[in-house]
Amino acid sequence: MEQVLTSRSVSITELKRSPSAVLAQAGSEAVVVLNHNRPAAYLLPPHVYEAMLERLSSELRQTIQDGIESGPAIPANQVFAELNARYADSKPAIKSRAKRTV
Repeated sequence: MEQVLTSRSVSITELKRSPSAVLAQAGSEAVVVLNHNRPAAYLLPPHVYEAMLERLSSELRQTIQDGIESGPAIPANQVFAELNARYADSKPAIKSRAKRTV
């Protein structure tokens, strides 16, 4: 069974039957929507969703800045040439299976 990442859950059937009631009962907590007892989706309050987007955006900006400050950029054609040189000669090892005769 997949891990459920919240203490509140609702079936898809219940969500279809009474979406307003589900949202009202959830309050400011996340709700997992279950389909055949497996997580199908998570419902998040708007402020939680907005905070997640802001944090992702902030972390992405920081990652880009860290990359800029890490030193000079390497041209893409140089990166591809190095990758081609490194992996051009390597071929995946394929084990052959002998056919059995009965």
